[in-house]
Amino acid sequence: MQIDGAGWHKSKGLKIPENMKLVFQPPYSPQANPTEHIWDEIRENNMKNITFKTLNDVINTLCDELNELRANVERVKSMTLFLHINIAL
Repeated sequence: MQIDGAGWHKSKGLKIPENMKLVFQPPYSPQANPTEHIWDEIRENNMKNITFKTLNDVINTLCDELNELRANVERVKSMTLFLHINIAL
């Protein structure tokens, strides 16, 4: 399983199943982290150069975009299905 360098991924209390190997991605490697591409898409489409009046406005905008992505699987795949992930599937 490919993981980033988050502290909880390196915790001594983390129990890793015998049939799993953790592979740490290099620091500052957004191209290896599909979540970064989703967040970029959300920011560019609906949150760029906007000043929100309330935190609820931010939350509602974010939820709307996430729901739109959930409804469009092919769009999400186009942003996140990198070759190394596709091979692993």
